[in-house]
Amino acid sequence: MSKNLRIKAARAALDMTQQDLADAVGVTRQTLIAIEKGDYNPSVNLCIAICKTLGKTLDELFWEA
Repeated sequence: MSKNLRIKAARAALDMTQQDLADAVGVTRQTLIAIEKGDYNPSVNLCIAICKTLGKTLDELFWEA
């Protein structure tokens, strides 16, 4: 699994910190860091929550084109 720079970019575009996004989706900042680094594969429900919070689709943030 590679780094998820798309989440980081989408988060930055909304001026959200890792902690802001973690709080919004109900996980720890450490979990979010691991997702962004590609060290953790989130559940589908968590992926959907991240997408809704960032206003993006699963395709835009998680799935390789």
